[in-house]
Amino acid sequence: MMRMSSCVRRPWTSPWPISPAAPVNSTVLRLASDVIRRCLLSPHCTHDHPFGGRLLGCCSMDLPIIDSVAQSPLQYTCREWEERCREAGRSAQSARTEWVDCFRRGALPEAAARSTSIRSVSSGDGTTKFLIRLPDNHETESVILPLTGKGGRVRNTLCVSSQVGCAMGCRFCETAQMGLIRNLSVAEILLQWHVATHHFKQEIRNIVFMGMGEPLDNVEAVIGAIRILTDRRGPSLASRRISISTVGRIDGIRTLSAFLTDSGTRNLRLAVSVNAADDETRSSIMPLNRSMNMGKLRDALADWSTTHGGTLLLEYVLIPGVNDDPTSAARLAEWVGDLPARINLIPYNPRRDSPWPAPDEDRVDSFLRTMQEAGLTVHRRVTQGRSLMAACGQLGNEHIRNRRRVSPELG
Repeated sequence: MMRMSSCVRRPWTSPWPISPAAPVNSTVLRLASDVIRRCLLSPHCTHDHPFGGRLLGCCSMDLPIIDSVAQSPLQYTCREWEERCREAGRSAQSARTEWVDCFRRGALPEAAARSTSIRSVSSGDGTTKFLIRLPDNHETESVILPLTGKGGRVRNTLCVSSQVGCAMGCRFCETAQMGLIRNLSVAEILLQWHVATHHFKQEIRNIVFMGMGEPLDNVEAVIGAIRILTDRRGPSLASRRISISTVGRIDGIRTLSAFLTDSGTRNLRLAVSVNAADDETRSSIMPLNRSMNMGKLRDALADWSTTHGGTLLLEYVLIPGVNDDPTSAARLAEWVGDLPARINLIPYNPRRDSPWPAPDEDRVDSFLRTMQEAGLTVHRRVTQGRSLMAACGQLGNEHIRNRRRVSPELG
């Protein structure tokens, strides 16, 4: 376990100024990275210090100008850095390469990892769940899922959290039993990618916002994280490699849609946790449905499909005795109608003190066939991480479960 740096609020000034007249080369760039690292690890660091968490939450085009370190080359955005390199007789391509090296593989990830406490557990199938203790002593959980693709090549998917806890109250979900503790910042969401990539040395191909919390209940921070993850001068992930999973926050779906339209972002994947074929059943296991019912949800998904195209992913957690009868399959097919959607059938993973067991294999296979016969395109999700309490619906910290509960705004 790594030691967490103590953070004390006090006025801060940089003891490591860098002259702007210094030659623009890789040595200066490495020195800039070292400044970041040393400032992050400084006892003067605070959670919202510009050289602390907030810097991790900046994309390459909006790195802040820090008045107290006006001598630092960090005051230059990437474009300004390129211009300065050209003035010094270096090519723009060389400047971009060095910037990416600093931004993506420089001191930031190492410093971020060293300034937090990280614990992890792994299972025999290669799944790794890791917990990051944040400066306020709350913890967030993330999961690295190795998935074998075509040709036998293993590619890693990172399941990230957007909140500590969750306010949505879904009865089948472990995280919901915690209540909402607080939202994660952009930097805290990005820190999960940094830890997976640089601490655990894993190449992350896909990112799914399916960890702790409802992403669209913290939509502004999630959008900020997407901007950085897709930044071509940063992690440079393709937007089609990012999936946002929601319980059906219609207001959040519309906000996310507007961001994609305004930013020109294409092919980001939307997954919606449906889990029932009628309002009565869905409301009994997902309280949000009482104010954002299946009719309103379908209208929002139809608008999304018209605006952005692509295939919607509808998640269906199969719960014995609740939503696993043939009538539910037929009703779901009727509800889906002409939506361009694929059903992801997820066998229920029991939470702590669950009122339901996991469904048996025969029941899962039978329901899958019934859905296919009803005309639905269905894929069964392979269960991973159940032994670690890292499978779908199982993330949650029992030690902080009762610290604070916040009800969702369901208007």
